[in-house]
Amino acid sequence: MMSKVLMKGNEAIGAAAIKAGCKAFFGYPITPQNEIPEYMSREMAKSGGVFVQAESEVAAINMVYGAAGAGVRVMTSSSSPGIALKQEGITYIAGAELPCVIVDVSRGGPGLGSIQPSQGDYFIATRGGGNGDYRHIALAPASIQEAVDLVTEAFDIADYYRNPVFVLADGMIGQMMEPVEFHDMLSRELPEKTWATDGTKNSRKPNIINSLALDPAVLEEHNIKLDKKYQQMERNEVRVEVFNMEEAEVVLTAYGTTARVAKNAIELLEAEGIKAGLIRPITLWPFPHQAFQEIPETAKAILTVEMSMGQMIDDVKIANEGRLPVHFYGRSGGMCPEPQAIVDKVKEILGGVK
Repeated sequence: MMSKVLMKGNEAIGAAAIKAGCKAFFGYPITPQNEIPEYMSREMAKSGGVFVQAESEVAAINMVYGAAGAGVRVMTSSSSPGIALKQEGITYIAGAELPCVIVDVSRGGPGLGSIQPSQGDYFIATRGGGNGDYRHIALAPASIQEAVDLVTEAFDIADYYRNPVFVLADGMIGQMMEPVEFHDMLSRELPEKTWATDGTKNSRKPNIINSLALDPAVLEEHNIKLDKKYQQMERNEVRVEVFNMEEAEVVLTAYGTTARVAKNAIELLEAEGIKAGLIRPITLWPFPHQAFQEIPETAKAILTVEMSMGQMIDDVKIANEGRLPVHFYGRSGGMCPEPQAIVDKVKEILGGVK
């Protein structure tokens, strides 16, 4: 049996990355993710890895590009404004088909906002702020244990698809402490990195990594190739938790920390004789559309709960395909939804449809 250890979320994320074989970390300080680079600066050298505090977020993501191009397992982390600065580099990495892991411990916005937890980065995680047609898997842990497991798996996913993988953890996940286990994950069969620029050793022609294609026909062909890869991700990488859905009158949908609050609200509703269920997307992209197709006939409405002004609700409406009315309850700016407020919103919704 693996023993559990009490860890802060940010430090657990760093430890999980090292256990997964991360050999290079490049970052820049920003709250509330600062403990990740702090941990990596202390621990990376012990495992034979490299830590660099870059001069900026822009520099950090381009260092990630270089290390990934050499075939090294590499990670960067930041919080919302820093992730925004990395977007140009992220689209270059996706265009060049390089694997890496990007962790966003998000904070309140827009602008500099606050250092409190928020889910206002859903769009940047699922749509991408960089230019062009590119996608990356976006994983959303709801606990520190899940953050450890998903970060560990993210490196395999990145290597398998030769693509960046995004882990979206709000500031609460980063700052709170929970017991975690660092158990061995099932490793998928990964292709050799024959494309890496790791030196020819006089045995092959040099590998060239680039995201520039001036010939429009060549670039279109590249986009079609990438799109086929993204379609494969949509078929194979959807992750979702479906909770207490049998005979649910109302379906809550939430991700990350907010999903934990939603579960508390479900218990309160149950005590009052109201059946409520939860659909929790673990992959924000690809989004778990199928779970919404399997909502029971007893359901009268969907309530999307977020720590934002409402960003995931667009995907919920698409997945719902107009079958049920979709409502929203959210807090923003670093404020967290409370279970009783969700209960009150559910009662308001059900009172309006009966």
